[in-house]
Amino acid sequence: MATVNFSVPDDLKAAFNATFATQNKSAIIAALMREAVERAQRKQRHRQAIEQILSAHATAPQVSEAQFHAARGEGRP
Repeated sequence: MATVNFSVPDDLKAAFNATFATQNKSAIIAALMREAVERAQRKQRHRQAIEQILSAHATAPQVSEAQFHAARGEGRP
């Protein structure tokens, strides 16, 4: 298991220690870090999906409204 050292404001440290006084602080920090990583990865996947959609939209064939309605009506009773 790795050790991570980082600086935080004194008031945040005090609030954290008071809030989680009876709990395993290392486990809490690890869970928060895991959550932050998952959130960042989800955000990156979201950005990539948007880029794919916009890219596909930019290269999609252009059709007129009349062509759209004609295609939509094909095969309908």
